[in-house]
Amino acid sequence: MPLSPQTERFVLHFGEMGSRWGVNRTVGQMYALLFLSSRPLNADDIAEALGFSRSNVSMGLKELQSWRLVRLVHQVGDRRDYFDTPKDVWEIFRILMEEKRRREIDPTLTLLRDTLLESPSGESEVYAQRRMKEMLELIELTTGWFDEVHDLPPETLKRLMSLGTKVQKVLDFAGKLRGRD
Repeated sequence: MPLSPQTERFVLHFGEMGSRWGVNRTVGQMYALLFLSSRPLNADDIAEALGFSRSNVSMGLKELQSWRLVRLVHQVGDRRDYFDTPKDVWEIFRILMEEKRRREIDPTLTLLRDTLLESPSGESEVYAQRRMKEMLELIELTTGWFDEVHDLPPETLKRLMSLGTKVQKVLDFAGKLRGRD
């Protein structure tokens, strides 16, 4: 299964980006191939297209499944496992955000909350706790916002994101209506 030059460029780029996002290059390339494929692929298809060993593909697929970025698909009359990605890019975005939150943000929130329950034992710890409290408040604010927009329909999310800095004008206008300047 030879890759077109465009597909190859995208796959290679995703491998590079994957290594920056905390997954290895192979996993990034496998995801890119599955994302661009119009049909589900089995491990042999992936190994052949990318020149990876079958065992490397198997491990990469397990990692992609743990991220919920690929799903197992069966085909009638074929005992092999096939893999596919969600087709809706907004669903992929939501999955990525949920997984990043579960893997990175939630443990940080737990650490900050637990640490802030401890009494500081000196001036430097008072300062450190004040900084940690600021970080906790920021993360809680952003995760609260994420929780609120998480289930918005994609069209609403697109409109919200396209507002950009216009949101400030809307907030300023709303403040003036309420008598705040």
